[in-house]
Amino acid sequence: MKKLLGIVVLGLLLCTNVFSSENLLSKIDLSKVDKTSDGPHVPYHSNPNLETLKYFLHLYNSYKATPNSAYLVEPSTNPYEFKYDLLDYKFLNKEMEKKALFSYLYFEKDHIVIDKISPKNRLGEFVNNKTKLRANSVGKSMVSYVLAHAICDGYIESVDTRISDWPLMKGTLYENNKLIHLLNMASGDQKYVYVAHLLKNGKPNRDDGLEISNWTPNFISDYFKGKKSAKKKYNYTGLNTRLILHYIFFKSKGDFQKILNKTFQEKSKIKNQVFFFRKENLHDQSEKDWPDPMFYATRLDYLRIAKAMMDDYQNNTCEGKYLKEIYDRKISKNINHDGDRSEPMFNRTKSYGGQFHFDYPGLNNKVVFGMGGFAGQAILIDMENSRIAVINSIHYNNGRYKYDHKKLLINPIKHGKKVFEK
Repeated sequence: MKKLLGIVVLGLLLCTNVFSSENLLSKIDLSKVDKTSDGPHVPYHSNPNLETLKYFLHLYNSYKATPNSAYLVEPSTNPYEFKYDLLDYKFLNKEMEKKALFSYLYFEKDHIVIDKISPKNRLGEFVNNKTKLRANSVGKSMVSYVLAHAICDGYIESVDTRISDWPLMKGTLYENNKLIHLLNMASGDQKYVYVAHLLKNGKPNRDDGLEISNWTPNFISDYFKGKKSAKKKYNYTGLNTRLILHYIFFKSKGDFQKILNKTFQEKSKIKNQVFFFRKENLHDQSEKDWPDPMFYATRLDYLRIAKAMMDDYQNNTCEGKYLKEIYDRKISKNINHDGDRSEPMFNRTKSYGGQFHFDYPGLNNKVVFGMGGFAGQAILIDMENSRIAVINSIHYNNGRYKYDHKKLLINPIKHGKKVFEK
């Protein structure tokens, strides 16, 4: 029980603004929470029981953002309202009874066709249409969309802009990188970082205690001072995303909130508040306002944002031209998926560009923008056929909790809503 208590306390400390919802916590049998789980996430390789899933879903979704802890974007005065033409997908119902996905949306040609939340006797008591859901690495694509608006509003010239005008990057590995290198996860930092950790002897060093999610611009500047950029090739790491967002903040000259409002409030027409984390309570108070790529939105606002991207692409707006450019300039992942750098099935694509996954197996000759995040978060957008699939999940692995990405993501994007009618 002592270790279980430590799990609860650690989780609350990691999310400093978590509110204690006694009503929801009372629905969880804490004595059955998996005692090997810790932190804000269920460990990737674990196969937890339902009570553990409930607890961590509650922890994920109970972060209460404040102006001091997040960059808040308030709802649009004219939020986009969806039309519905609903179908029931029996296979999805079965998946929700045994997997850890708790929300599924499928949109096609101006209508929501599938709108499903996990059953109440499973995870559904902890989620509704106003619940703020954690993006994990889906936030990388949100940062890219913010960059599109920063470029289109003149704060940054183009994706070929070098970040060498940012004094903090002077003399570092990243100084002469173009934004397109950071966008494509190809900044030449593969000798030093991968995913969320530093590397030791070419492998993630999970004992260093220095997760990239805690890195500030000053720390990045100090750590990478004098290090040399290697060959520009795909190396998936949250550090590139962090640098993109920090660079937008630097170039905005005080207008960062204005850019966020343009992206989500005006363009995406969100119905509920969304937010990025912001750094707070740092030893160096000069850094307390730096934004963090962790993003939260409701299930339907994720769909609204995805639809805004699709509309931009189809209408060839300035932001749409940005999306087309990053698609044209995507690079090969060239990954051996049997090694340490394997990606989960819902992210396992041939190409990457602009903080999106491209070229899904089975979706040849389709312009599909993919977003993916830890624990199974996934958004796929078929830009030309107006199809969008959105999954929110609390846990995903390659065993018991691997949901069927082909039937839930690939086939609906490939064949449309007729897959639900079988």
